Amino acid sequence: MAKARGLRPIVSAVFFSIGVTALAQAQQNAMSFFITSVGLGKGGDLGGLDGADRHCQSLAQAAGAGGKTWHAYLSTQGGGGANAKDRIGNGPWFNAKGIQIASNVADLHSNNKINKETALDERGMVVKGRVDTPNQHDMLTGTQQDGTAVQGPGDATCSNWTSSADGQGSAVVGHHDLIGNTNGPNFWNYSHKTPGCSQTNLQRVGGAGLFYCFAAN
Repeated sequence: MAKARGLRPIVSAVFFSIGVTALAQAQQNAMSFFITSVGLGKGGDLGGLDGADRHCQSLAQAAGAGGKTWHAYLSTQGGGGANAKDRIGNGPWFNAKGIQIASNVADLHSNNKINKETALDERGMVVKGRVDTPNQHDMLTGTQQDGTAVQGPGDATCSNWTSSADGQGSAVVGHHDLIGNTNGPNFWNYSHKTPGCSQTNLQRVGGAGLFYCFAAN
């Protein structure tokens, strides 16, 4: 009898552990939005939209959410250019903790819940922001606040995400923590341009080549 009583805490602990694991797996399966935990290490050269999408898919797969089709929230410029908002499906989107960050495309670009506490990576970890070291709050987007591509002749996408040129070209970035730009906007998807496309150029102004990923289905 004493032995049976001694086993009860162990059995309870096992079932508690199983429950926690199942909950975490359910949250990961429901995940439909994340920030890449790592970049590709080549500045603004992501291998184009296809390369960026593959990176999203690979990270999602490693996190147990590879059953969805993942697209990077990136715009491209020029003939046949793409708007980031048109690449990500219809929503709703949830982070790795199961928190809804937007119900649809219109909500995403007007009344979303994206901030440092909710814009998590695919593992459910907080991404370093303006008050952390190193600052990594710059998110590559090439996009205006409304989710459309930046207009005009100036480079805003590091040559449509194929360039890592040092001191040449630029990429529009947003701030996932919504702070830091004292002379302009701090929107999650639109804040400022980078001073070039190399990894060093991105790091100099608070970036690491990270970007947003959304499940498009």
